[in-house]
Amino acid sequence: MKAVAILHHLKDKKMELKNSTVLITGGTSGIGLEFVKQLTAQGANIIVTGRKLDKLNETKKQFPNISIFQSDVGSPKDIEKLYKSITQQFPELNIIINNAGIMRNISLQDTSLDLEYITQEVETNLSGVIRMNHQFIPHLKTKKASAILNVSSGLAFLPFPLSPVYSAAKSGIHAYSQVLRIQLKNTNVKVFELAPPLTDTTLMNAFTDDIEKDSAGPAMKVEKMVRVAINALLKDKLEIKPGMAKALYFMGRIAPKFFLNFMDKTLEKAKAKKRNL
Repeated sequence: MKAVAILHHLKDKKMELKNSTVLITGGTSGIGLEFVKQLTAQGANIIVTGRKLDKLNETKKQFPNISIFQSDVGSPKDIEKLYKSITQQFPELNIIINNAGIMRNISLQDTSLDLEYITQEVETNLSGVIRMNHQFIPHLKTKKASAILNVSSGLAFLPFPLSPVYSAAKSGIHAYSQVLRIQLKNTNVKVFELAPPLTDTTLMNAFTDDIEKDSAGPAMKVEKMVRVAINALLKDKLEIKPGMAKALYFMGRIAPKFFLNFMDKTLEKAKAKKRNL
């Protein structure tokens, strides 16, 4: 009974970011880089991973106190190697932010796309998150207070017609995060999900391949989006839907087919307009 009481006390305790050790995947640009900036200001100790060493070194120049590791979440061997290095060098690690992701506009009728390319978003955006968590959860369970933050997307609730594989992967993250939270309910590991709306980052380039940015709707400033996310973490709000993400959630529940068809028609008009310019 005493052990149960202690466990409930730990579960009820609010997240603290100051002096926490946070691992951020894909932390060299966009949302990940903004997390580096704002969590550093909160007094957290930051570890950043990414695929490109030059980008990691640039981030290290911006934030000299962080630690960097070259690692690809799409590679199981990289994750195994990362786990050994991190747990040996930073045994105090207690928070993981699964942020690494890629987004592409894909035509599912394009037969020129090979099988590896067509599923790469699944490997990075979904499989990478599942593997990272599976590898690190035993370590996180040893900490008095720990957390996982999985970054999904507003498109997890209402898919974007131009980005079918990305939308499917992020929908998978949403479902997975819900079940992971249930399965870890009797541990000290809290599971958060951040579903960003369209955010003003380099990921927005995916929208400009075929249409103008404005056709996809207004973008939220990355500084504001991450600030909302961090405030939610501190308040133990497990499902974080900033800005338009909340609207996408409700649209996806109320009339998903209607809004999906509406988006499709809007995008067709935008593409026709761009062709005629």
